[in-house]
Amino acid sequence: MEVMDASAPTHIAHRDNHTHRDVNGGWLRPAVFGAMDGLVSNLALMTGVAGGAVSQQTIVITGLAGLAAGAFSMAAGEYTSVASQRELVLAELDVERRELRKHPKDELEELAALYESRGVEPELAREVAKQLSKDPEQALEIHAREELGIDPSDLPSPMVAAVSSFGSFALGALLPVLPYLLGASQLWPAVLLALVGLFGCGAVVARVTARSWWFSGLRQLALGGAAAGVTYVLGALFGTAVG
Repeated sequence: MEVMDASAPTHIAHRDNHTHRDVNGGWLRPAVFGAMDGLVSNLALMTGVAGGAVSQQTIVITGLAGLAAGAFSMAAGEYTSVASQRELVLAELDVERRELRKHPKDELEELAALYESRGVEPELAREVAKQLSKDPEQALEIHAREELGIDPSDLPSPMVAAVSSFGSFALGALLPVLPYLLGASQLWPAVLLALVGLFGCGAVVARVTARSWWFSGLRQLALGGAAAGVTYVLGALFGTAVG
């Protein structure tokens, strides 16, 4: 029986094996969900119009209009949302910066009390707080992390959020339109390509969840397929009623 050496190799093995997935999703999560949103919304829009027995040209124009409108809407929404969030964070940082300047002792005591609440001995907590508070910018960063839960050096960019949302939504929304642009004259190639894309997006999402890739893919395929089916039936009913 082989026994693991309890010296240096132990922590190396622990370091190599003790890894975690990116629970925040990084860029992957918003990109995939943006593409998925474009896929589902434009597929449902096109199938709804197709259910009304309209011409192929109308379906293509509807798909392209849905792509453009959805992409611009997503970009504008993301820009406004992230810009508002950033402005709020900067305002709170200004409040904290003023407090550090006007009441440095109170802020130091506050930081020391925080470390004490986490099990650090009072004298050591006060010494750590004192050392960290020597640099005003470092003190601001620490207070922002501890009190606001934010990293002042890693604030989101409204422009990056807008551009990425626009691109990912447009890419997803393009899939149902693509077969028509390549010469297809029926709806089923667009539906088939969109469903394959939905399965692929769901499988990729499994990278940031605990589910298996096939479960995540099938779930998204089923949800997107259901949305397309419902809108097709509604389009057929509305088309009959209007006609």
